[in-house]
Amino acid sequence: MQQQTLPIAARIPRIGRFSWLMGLYAENHARLTRLFAPAGLARGSYISSLGDGLDVRLDVLERHAYTVELRLTYDMCDPVTGEPDPSAYLRLYNDARQVETTHCYVGRRWQDTIGMYPPPAEVVGHRLRMNTFLGKWLEYLAEQGHGVATLSAAPPRPEAPAVKLAEG
Repeated sequence: MQQQTLPIAARIPRIGRFSWLMGLYAENHARLTRLFAPAGLARGSYISSLGDGLDVRLDVLERHAYTVELRLTYDMCDPVTGEPDPSAYLRLYNDARQVETTHCYVGRRWQDTIGMYPPPAEVVGHRLRMNTFLGKWLEYLAEQGHGVATLSAAPPRPEAPAVKLAEG
């Protein structure tokens, strides 16, 4: 009996985009946990300052039994909107050891970006981009020296003033 070999492509299992996304969530959990240990932080605002004028703000927005809602941003605001920019809203799943970027800007949820009824592949692609951005940002912050040792409690950010539209 002659044994037949399969080509390499047939022997190596392919990872799907959804599996890749779940892997990103797990990697981002490890990065964020190493960087700021947010699961142990009380609700409130925290600043990581290195003295370079580019402080990082971590807001613990809500705490639930198995999740923590966070916002990660630089401690500066967009001059036009008055909102923090860049800004990533995160959901940390303590039990699953995952961190998901839910959206990156105030008022820019996935529905605002890709529509109400996008095909599933587009939703996964959008989430891949946001969570890849988060992973690279967390790596950059760690390389700069941000971390638990540079994190301290901060006063809450004042509410952004309402944007006044010109009367026509």
